[in-house]
Amino acid sequence: MSEYGTAIGFAPDEIDFAASTRAARLKWVIVVNSELPPGRAVNAAVCTAVATTKAVTGLLGDEAVDAGGEHYTGLPWVGCSILTADAEKLRAIRAKAAASPGCHVSDMPAIAQQIRVYTDFLATMKEIPTEEMDFCAIGIVGPRNRIDKLVGKLPLMA
Repeated sequence: MSEYGTAIGFAPDEIDFAASTRAARLKWVIVVNSELPPGRAVNAAVCTAVATTKAVTGLLGDEAVDAGGEHYTGLPWVGCSILTADAEKLRAIRAKAAASPGCHVSDMPAIAQQIRVYTDFLATMKEIPTEEMDFCAIGIVGPRNRIDKLVGKLPLMA
């Protein structure tokens, strides 16, 4: 379930590992704050991806096996574009995505990279109003056309 009470994800009959990522009904993007240094940006993208795969059903494909029989964890079959935006644009995209029906948003608030104890993070989050929240990254999954409108022509992370 998303934070808004609606399950977002793929039904078993929609999962087609032989299809192009562009054929999938849902699109997944992660938008990272372009002002972050590389290490913090990667951390934010990874944490957001983990939160997204837990919350959105059907994103991960089956495990792969190489010619020698070694097993590899399944990867996202729908793909995931990593884009960048400045802090103000990131906050605006997050607000629009959170208000958009059929979209799931996973957030990496900036405060999360400053606090080492999770219960302290949870307590601090309760003190920050939504409109004042800064984000390191957001993950969005939703209908392809809606996601395209939300992220526009944001650049890929370089």
